[in-house]
Amino acid sequence: MTTSNDLPTDANSQHHVIADTVGDRLDRMLATALPDHSRTRIKGLIENGQLTSAGRTITDPSYRVKSGEEFTLNIPAAEPAIPQPEAIDLEVVHEDADLIVIDKPAGLVVHPAPGNIGGTLVNALLAHCGESLSGIGGVKRPGIVHRLDKETSGLIVVAKNDRTHIDLSEQFAARTIDRAYQALVWGIPRPLTGNIEGNIGRNRHNRKKMAIVPSGGKHAKTGYKVVKRFGDFATLVECRLATGRTHQIRVHMAHIGHPVIGDTTYGGGISGARRAALNEETLIFIKKLQGQALHAFELGFRHPGSTESVKFLSQLPIEMSKLIALLESL
Repeated sequence: MTTSNDLPTDANSQHHVIADTVGDRLDRMLATALPDHSRTRIKGLIENGQLTSAGRTITDPSYRVKSGEEFTLNIPAAEPAIPQPEAIDLEVVHEDADLIVIDKPAGLVVHPAPGNIGGTLVNALLAHCGESLSGIGGVKRPGIVHRLDKETSGLIVVAKNDRTHIDLSEQFAARTIDRAYQALVWGIPRPLTGNIEGNIGRNRHNRKKMAIVPSGGKHAKTGYKVVKRFGDFATLVECRLATGRTHQIRVHMAHIGHPVIGDTTYGGGISGARRAALNEETLIFIKKLQGQALHAFELGFRHPGSTESVKFLSQLPIEMSKLIALLESL
């Protein structure tokens, strides 16, 4: 089958598809031709009258196509969702007129996105801060100047006015923000202290993952040091970011052969060798981990209001502390 897209993706887009099969369901054929859109999404568009063929509108997703038949599917531009306040408990480490520092639990998404329209940190902040936060730094991500992955816990700072948002954003861009993480990783990194460098970009085989790429991507540098060893099979490491790329620590540690425990996206699951080194209790605990054992424990910056240097610290979450105790007992 052949396809074409006449309009930019940030506007209504029209996709022209010519069927090369006979008897296939219309929604299935279109989902195959347009892999960036789910079959459920395409089915809904057909039922809503967004598909035409030879001047007529087709609203039956089960319509059986004929070879050479031409279809035009109109996909409306996505409308930005305006986050709504939600009463979600937050652990506030610090708050003043300019900013708020939150200790984010694993499992909490930072800002709304497809698949996570509600229940995010932004929804919680809108309820906590009221109308004062609305619109700071944009409607969809009010106050957000950096982020943590959904399953990464720890410290995150949010701006409460435009002046603070601009100032903090400039500090992040200038790489003057101190950010340190603690992670439990498989194996023992060698040397025990070092730097990992490598441009990070989208994985060419899986666009949902990041990877060290041979060309393109963005420069990324992570400093690490071993804090504690658990035999030869696991280590507590401290990582400091010189840059802030998507999944940076997870990608860099996996790149040197020491993925974060629990990070199945980048090889941190339980392999045969790892399974053999652990007892049943530890195996069960790791399997039940909510994501990767990675925690943002230190955050330092120049306060935009007072201009003084401030630093905030966070203890390891209970899950990581329990895992450390289990590893120590082996």
